[in-house]
Amino acid sequence: MTMTDLQTLGKQAKASAHQLGLMETTKKNELLHKMADALEQRSADILKANELDLENTQVREVMKDRLRLTPERIAAMADGMRQVAQLPDPIGNVDKMWKNEDGLLIGQQRVPLGVIGIIYESRPNVTTDAASLCFKSGNAVILRGGKEAFHSNQQLVQILQDVLVAEQVVPHAIQFVEDTSHETAKGLMQLTDYLDVLIPRGGAGLIRRVKQTATVPVIETGTGNNHVYVDRDAQLEMAIPIIINAKVQRPSVCNAMETLVIHRQVAAAFLPKIEAALVEKQVEIHADEQAMAYLKTATLATEEDWSTEYLDYILAIKVVDTLEDAIVHINKYNTKHSEAIITDNYAASQTFLKEVDAAAVYVNASTRFTDGYVFGFGAEIGISTQKIHARGPMGLHELTSIKYIIYGEGQIRH
Repeated sequence: MTMTDLQTLGKQAKASAHQLGLMETTKKNELLHKMADALEQRSADILKANELDLENTQVREVMKDRLRLTPERIAAMADGMRQVAQLPDPIGNVDKMWKNEDGLLIGQQRVPLGVIGIIYESRPNVTTDAASLCFKSGNAVILRGGKEAFHSNQQLVQILQDVLVAEQVVPHAIQFVEDTSHETAKGLMQLTDYLDVLIPRGGAGLIRRVKQTATVPVIETGTGNNHVYVDRDAQLEMAIPIIINAKVQRPSVCNAMETLVIHRQVAAAFLPKIEAALVEKQVEIHADEQAMAYLKTATLATEEDWSTEYLDYILAIKVVDTLEDAIVHINKYNTKHSEAIITDNYAASQTFLKEVDAAAVYVNASTRFTDGYVFGFGAEIGISTQKIHARGPMGLHELTSIKYIIYGEGQIRH
């Protein structure tokens, strides 16, 4: 795909974004329901394309779970689109309004960002999540998925586009880059005349490459080197299922736990119990010297372990002397995604909430809940780990900007 081809996508997206930004909420919702219905009606086509991706991919088995589609997952994708349709439309909302000394009535009104580019890896559900959120928030979107899910993504976008064509509205509101080369990705990152923002969603390598290469504004969605800290005042029996859920329910996703931090005072009592539960789930343990004293199956952790997002059945374990030590360790190595403390000590929980630097911080719950669907956003465009514009799961509101609307009665400035 040439730069001219990308510019064509950009021109089409820009024209569609203008139309989409003016579309009534009821019409957007109607189209989202029709797209959701089409996904279920053509699930056989989607599964066939997905099977082709699964046959061709060379990724390890645990990563195939991110790629694999089933009838149940397709139904969930369709349900996600319907949930987005049910959410309040932010476009046109006036967040606040005030009158200044000159008698001008000034308001902040929600408007679409415009044209959004999304570069992502492996997970086909990102295609429908991103498309539905962008569509509902009045943004045209150009999607560029990874080669592992190429056929799945291509089929999904074709189905969504077919609905728009049949309805004779904004056919280029959802577009797909049918070239997975790095050169084309670089071209998209530099499509400054047409893209208003670029959102990368994937591993550390992709995020780093986009940050270094893009000339369009970027909203960084982060990798997840996440921690669970077991405090000295934790209910240990409660901690075990939280840790197992955070680590093994879906180890290949960004809200999974990668490092377990344990207060020294509970290490002797807790480590043998959690080791037994982890070994049962076939989790490989890398532990520091203090933790090794209480473990039978672990290997000694290296400095690299503390900063690694495994995305696999591997866990690092660190023993600390104090809550403060735990917070220092977490803030040094985390990716500012999701962190959790297990404790019955209210003061400890509040200190952790206040001092840990992350987009989502939990008390007595699994990090796996960091998800736009779970948070009530219908779906998410990604989980932002930066602090400018958006942070945490990004839903409809985060895909908007503001413009100031001002009402006067003939005022002039003196």
